[in-house]
Amino acid sequence: MLELAILGFLAGGPLHGYELRQRVAQLSGHTRPVSDGSLYPAINRLVKKGWLDRRVEPGAGAARRYVLTLTEPGRTELLDRLRNPAEHDLTDGSRFFTLLAFLSLLPDVADQHAVLRRRLAFLETPASFFYDGDTPLRAEEVADPYRRGMLLVARATGRAERAWLHETLAAGGTGTDGTPP
Repeated sequence: MLELAILGFLAGGPLHGYELRQRVAQLSGHTRPVSDGSLYPAINRLVKKGWLDRRVEPGAGAARRYVLTLTEPGRTELLDRLRNPAEHDLTDGSRFFTLLAFLSLLPDVADQHAVLRRRLAFLETPASFFYDGDTPLRAEEVADPYRRGMLLVARATGRAERAWLHETLAAGGTGTDGTPP
């Protein structure tokens, strides 16, 4: 998802490495901090693949700054990743939120909605953190108050997300800014 975030943010225009790092860190939040040890190797991989262009420009004082730009092959890769996300990108909440942050970059609303329908199908499949054999346990069936709390929070979050997905899909086509075409 780090590569998707890099490609997605650069779709909005060139950024200095530091600016990109800040945006990726803000998106991933405190739960998944972004270290230089993961960000810069990812940038280097994307440059080697030809998906990013990196150029040096003078910085304040003697420091040089790198400006990163998304290339056309990089834009193609970004759109493909958005259009055809891996299953775990839809089932993991944090990964899905990264995908969702850039989904409006897909120019075809039908493609956007296909991704949302896949997420909705996952959310509508009965699941739990805890099971009795193969049967998912509901909050009311769990005695431990902390486990019950986990299930209640997950239920509320899931309901809210499913409601938003149903509403968005029922609204039909919208432009990339969220307004009807």
